[in-house]
Parts: sequence; structure tokens; C-alpha cells
Amino acid sequence: MLEGAPRMAPAHAWEATAMQKRHLGTSGPLVSALGLGCMGMSEFYGPADEAQSIATIHRALDLGINFLDTADMYGAGHNEELVGRAIAGRRSQVVLATKFGNVRGPNRSFLGVNGSPKYVREACDASLRRLQVDVIDLYYQHRVDPHVPIEDTVGAMAELVRAGKVRWLGLSEAAPNTIRRAHKVHPIAALQTEYSLWSRDPEGELLDTVRELGIAFVAYSPLGRGFLTGAIRKTADLAPDDWRLHSPRFQPDAISANLHLADTLRDMAAERGCTAAQLALAWLLAQGDDIIPIPGTRRISRLEENLGALKVPLSTDDLLRIHQALPPGAAKGTRYPEAALSAVNR
Repeated sequence: MLEGAPRMAPAHAWEATAMQKRHLGTSGPLVSALGLGCMGMSEFYGPADEAQSIATIHRALDLGINFLDTADMYGAGHNEELVGRAIAGRRSQVVLATKFGNVRGPNRSFLGVNGSPKYVREACDASLRRLQVDVIDLYYQHRVDPHVPIEDTVGAMAELVRAGKVRWLGLSEAAPNTIRRAHKVHPIAALQTEYSLWSRDPEGELLDTVRELGIAFVAYSPLGRGFLTGAIRKTADLAPDDWRLHSPRFQPDAISANLHLADTLRDMAAERGCTAAQLALAWLLAQGDDIIPIPGTRRISRLEENLGALKVPLSTDDLLRIHQALPPGAAKGTRYPEAALSAVNR
């Protein structure tokens, strides 16, 4: 989870031998029930310490997390390089996921989405070099290119599988019909989309589609970009270069309106002797064995706290109570600004 104000100590100790596993779809491997999102180690959530980030990745591997998530756009390549250094000598312990499609310029400017076959091949080779690996385990199209048929993009991705450069394919923020079309070209192992107690858009057609096709659902931002932890009470809690300052849900009026959600979750967690973050992750894990949350963090203490969610049992009554307290659509504000929102679910 994202760092912020001090929170309750982890409710449960953790041992690597206790790690639960989940299938990455019917075509993919077993991965840890919780993965580790590495994006914030390079960009978007304020300054980071590389040594601390690498130590956190090493601790994750030690504790049984084997599913690491990065992308070529995070830090305009920096994050892949960092993850590559962190897993050097430990490659066999990792199911490594990265993404292509969001194009960045030399000055980290955003240049749009590219899903052309030529770019797919170029992006994969560049990621392999930065990661310093021979093969990418799970290769996602980060955003669907509306100007390139999904059949062409996934066809090029399938060529990478046949070439031995990629093992399994994934999509991110794709619409149900797009997923069906892609899956006809080559089996899709995973769909990565935002999902949490304050972003419940996937419920319904999207989850029904991936379940029908045997595709795992990888949930990013499972802690509401840190808001559900209770650490963020006002915009002043964010660093000056924090991306969330531009997010509709983190504007002052939205934060004020959404605080009751974080406070309600905190109070419910306290009743169970766990933290708000652990309860939010436990709720998500309970939505199905095909859901794999990938909370991001740069700190070992937060990593260990997150893992405590795997030891928070929730009954049917618990899940109903949480659903009623934080129902779909409860959060004020869209999850992305308008321009970024137009690139999801297409």
C-alpha cells in the first residue's frame, strides 16, 4: 500500500510457507494470492528511495510473493530497470508481468497509445533489455489502441509467445467485447483493471466475461490509491509531485465527501482487530479465487501489513455488511481525469 500517516500495526504475523496461491487463468501459472505492484517505486506517488524499493521487492520474494507487476511507461522505463536489478539472481522465484502500449517521450511526456504490430515487437525487445531477462512471463497490452484492431495487436503478441520471448498474454482496462475478440486470436491469461471497495465498475459484465473465458482478474489500486488505508485526509497529505493531486477523487471537496468511506472501513476493521488496508484486501480476495490484487508499496512494513489480509476471514454476513457500508458508486468523483478515463474500457 502507499505510504502515508502512521497506521495500526499489522494484525497478523506472516510466514512464506503460508502463502496462498491462485491460478493466473486456466492457461497460466500459479501465482501468490497477492502480488506486488511496483509502479510507485519510480513515479506518480512522490519521491522514492531505490535501495528501499529493492529491499521491499526482496522481502516480498522472501515472504512468498512471486507475482511482480511493472510496465514500460512507469518512470519511462526506469521501473523495469529497477525491477530487473532487484530480481537479478532470483529470476526463478518470479512470475514477471510488464506492459506496453502507453508511449512516453524522452522527457517522460505522454505520446498516446500504440498497439501496432511493429510497436509490439519493438516494445517487447526494449522491455527485455531493461528487465535483463530472456522471457517475460505475462505481457499485457496496457491500453487498447482504438486505431488498431485488437486482432492485429494480439496477433503480434502471439508471435512473441511463439518466439519464446513471452509466456502468457494479458490485457488491461479492456472492454468485454474486446476481450472476447482478443481471446479468439490467442488465449488471454489475465485482465488487469482497477478494482477496490471504491472502484467497483468491474462487477457485472466485465467479471462475468473473464470468468466465462477462464481469464484471471488482476486488481490494481486495490486500496483506492491509498485512500482506503485512512492515511490521506486532505490534499496536503500528498507530495507536490503526486499524481493524485490531479485525480478527481482527490480534489478537496471529493476527499471531504469520501472520508466517511475510509472512516467506516477503519471502524469495521478495528472491530475485527485488523487494519483498514487488510480488511479492504480481504474483501477483494473474497470476491473470487480468480481475483489477484496487486497492492503497491515501497516499504517493507506496508508490504507485511498487506500480507496480513490473507489471514482475515470474512463470513457471508461480514461481506454483506461491508457491501452495504461501501456500496458500488459510493465514492465521489471519477477514478481518472476525463482524458485518461476515455482510454479505459474500450
